[in-house]
Amino acid sequence: MQDLVGLDDLDAYRAHDKLWWNGSWIEAPRPCTEGPYSKYTDFSWSFFWMTPVAGVCSNQALFDIPDIAYENMDFAYQLKTPDPLKMAPGTYRGPMVYSVGPGGDFDTGDIMRPSDGSLMLDFTLTVEHVLAVEIPPGGNQVQLIPQGGWQAWLQQHRKLTRLFRDQTFNLWASTPFKMQLSCAINVGNTCGLQDVAGNRVAVDVAVTLPAGMTSLGQAVNRQPLLLDGQGTEHFEPSLYVARKPGTLHFSVEKDGVRQMLKLGSERFSGSVTVIWDSQV
Repeated sequence: MQDLVGLDDLDAYRAHDKLWWNGSWIEAPRPCTEGPYSKYTDFSWSFFWMTPVAGVCSNQALFDIPDIAYENMDFAYQLKTPDPLKMAPGTYRGPMVYSVGPGGDFDTGDIMRPSDGSLMLDFTLTVEHVLAVEIPPGGNQVQLIPQGGWQAWLQQHRKLTRLFRDQTFNLWASTPFKMQLSCAINVGNTCGLQDVAGNRVAVDVAVTLPAGMTSLGQAVNRQPLLLDGQGTEHFEPSLYVARKPGTLHFSVEKDGVRQMLKLGSERFSGSVTVIWDSQV
């Protein structure tokens, strides 16, 4: 944005429709476009041009303008960086040097000679990644029930074939992560539930991640969580995920339910730990 002052002889130019060979007071010459601020008075002109990445835009005056001066010049910029989601966390520093004057990066006209021919900008950029999980209150106590609940099973004499519970959680993620499973009781490659007599049945655990999280470029839907970590070694955000809901799926499938009914135990219990780990 520039404020151009010193147009004391502006009255001499009012006989002309325009001061410029081409262009106008308000419209920016192409390939520039108008910014949010542009005005003029009898003695000054303030304008803001949006400049392209490459190219030159300028207005050429019909007359010499006596005592012309730039009262001030401001600039704004849009910084283009690599995808921050793919950058390692840390502080990045570096300078950018621009030339000022005729033919330079900042060129305000052939007769406008700067006192300093270069402008150096020092940039300091900090990349901080986020990985956070929020479990709603009570979400760490998971009770497995049949479809429709226990009352429907008892009253309607439904055949019990599956016990399950879906537990939601909220996720913040700007970095890749892996998920792991840890069990108080191991049954094969997953966790187990146990009765007072020590009889064990397997409980399956799976995860559905919110939109924006992918595995090998695909959405993550009911991905099994296994003790060996297979299939959950690398989840990657395609965009910043900010407090989006995901789901942990817990279930005892048909064979396990049949075993539980055969044993006739009143209670099976166990401890399952789900780990979100950014060290991938």
